Amino acid sequence: MSLSSRDLDRIGTTFDNDNLVTHAGLVLGATLVARLGLESLINTLVRTGSFLPGRKVLTLMTAMMAGATHIDHVDGLRAGTTRRVLGFRVMAPSTIGTLLRTFTFGPPATRRCGPIPRSGPGNSSTG
Repeated sequence: MSLSSRDLDRIGTTFDNDNLVTHAGLVLGATLVARLGLESLINTLVRTGSFLPGRKVLTLMTAMMAGATHIDHVDGLRAGTTRRVLGFRVMAPSTIGTLLRTFTFGPPATRRCGPIPRSGPGNSSTG
């Protein structure tokens, strides 16, 4: 085999397999989210006026863990089989934008999400 057959300029990469996970590093975070039951905890404690805010907050949080810098990057979680790996329904970027508009700046908005860390499993006050 000649050396020219190993030339890097001749290598092509395609991602056309339906079983690909775009952000495989999210598996650890998704496992933690599932084991802690964060979606139901957020649904119970966070009041945004929207139906089932847990999946929306988790979509936003997971997108940020994957390096999202703006709402359009949320769509990267919907590629390939990533949504199957995450264990919750990944919401559309427009839905995340609507959720973000329900939050306001200041203490009332902070208090809305405040109970989540205090109520979660593993907290010393819960056992």
